Amino acid sequence: MIAVLQRVSQAEVLINGKETRKIGLGLVILLGIEEADDARDIEWLSKKIVNMRIFPDEKEVMNESILDHYGDVLLISQFTLHASTKKGNRPSYIKAAKPEIAIPLYEKFGKALSSELKKAIVTGEFGADMKVSLTNDGPVTIIIDSKNRV
Repeated sequence: MIAVLQRVSQAEVLINGKETRKIGLGLVILLGIEEADDARDIEWLSKKIVNMRIFPDEKEVMNESILDHYGDVLLISQFTLHASTKKGNRPSYIKAAKPEIAIPLYEKFGKALSSELKKAIVTGEFGADMKVSLTNDGPVTIIIDSKNRV
């Protein structure tokens, strides 16, 4: 799993041009799932994200986690994070998991993240046309790959 974390002061997603879901201070997480991902990736990545010290303390030093700030999360599925651009100019998404594998893992990841945060999270809709708007606070953007744990 690849996760792109963006610390935000606010964010929203417009789904299929109809429904808007919003958060305040917190994280937008773009999540890419590949065929080789499993429950171990979910557990490791959800714990890593909620404990990541990327929020400012009273001295404005990034020393606190989203748990310390009781922040919100907007989770968006994004298969394009697994794009291979080695050959030609058209990305290949061969590593991205097919929906029958990715959807259950995406849903389990959302539940694990919610459990770690001890609060509900906001999600996009897997496979939908989504327009994500956010105000990146900092800016702070972190990329985490569950296959690079060592």
